[in-house]
Amino acid sequence: MKGFGRVTFWRATSIRTLGRTRGGRELRRDSAGANIEAGDGMKRLLSLLSLTAILAGPCFAGRTVTDEMGRTVVVPDHPHRVICLMPNVTDTVFALGGGDDVVGISDYTIYPAAALTKPSVGDLIKPSIETILSLHPDLVIGTQPMGPMEVTDQLERTGIPIFLVSPHGIAGIFHSVESIGMALNRTPQAEALIHRLQQRVDAVRTRTKGQPAPRVFMPIWYDPITTIGKNAFITEIIDTAGGRSVTDDLSTEWPQISMEVVLERAPDALLLVRGGKTTLKVLEDRPGWRSLTAIRARRAYYVDDRINFPSPVAIDALEDLAKQFHP
Repeated sequence: MKGFGRVTFWRATSIRTLGRTRGGRELRRDSAGANIEAGDGMKRLLSLLSLTAILAGPCFAGRTVTDEMGRTVVVPDHPHRVICLMPNVTDTVFALGGGDDVVGISDYTIYPAAALTKPSVGDLIKPSIETILSLHPDLVIGTQPMGPMEVTDQLERTGIPIFLVSPHGIAGIFHSVESIGMALNRTPQAEALIHRLQQRVDAVRTRTKGQPAPRVFMPIWYDPITTIGKNAFITEIIDTAGGRSVTDDLSTEWPQISMEVVLERAPDALLLVRGGKTTLKVLEDRPGWRSLTAIRARRAYYVDDRINFPSPVAIDALEDLAKQFHP
């Protein structure tokens, strides 16, 4: 499973190469027809975009808030042009009732369906800065980058506030709902949403308490065999739903293990993603998998892609899995 967010680069499309040189340097022409040298092109474009964003951006009364990275961010009193840079952020903003204020989302957004009518600013690793600026946002909300913070730095240079969250686990979902609610000036809505989500989680825990926990193995991929460790969000979902991952003692989030280790741990059943590429049929045809009792007995539980999103929609996946573990 690939991690989100590495290093972001972007390429200006408003500059056309002329194919001539001046003093050995490439000569280009900007959208207004003026000649510029390639070495200065990007600097000038960045300056132009920054100036355009400042002049075109809305004037607003601001509030100073602290995001989950510990950064101080000045946000509008009432943001009305919000861009969500991650699918889990989009789900959270809509769950808070802020869907009408969203003007842009990221690729790979699935939930809620209403969000799919919004334009995308690009993929999770390389969103288009130009597209973001063209939408004139008054607030951009993203998640903690796993690498350098180029996108954050670029947006800050244009004067656009960017607020970051870092949800880890069910408690992290609740914390991010609170944080995003604060950034959107929707704290009462956030408190109400957290209360409803917590009630649903508590109801699952109460219903599954004391019941035998099925021991499951989740093959994220089969070559090499990649699964979930104790720090993976999915491991917590399994535990809360009344099951137990047989790899919940492995320290890394997405460990790679051998077939021998899978056989040694002898899971009662597999946990597969519904509609995913790792299926019982695929595993049966791979060396060693037929030696696993769960494969021979064709015992498997299924979750859908909601389990991958650290946002309110994950609680739907939790409830569905608990019903499978304990009908």
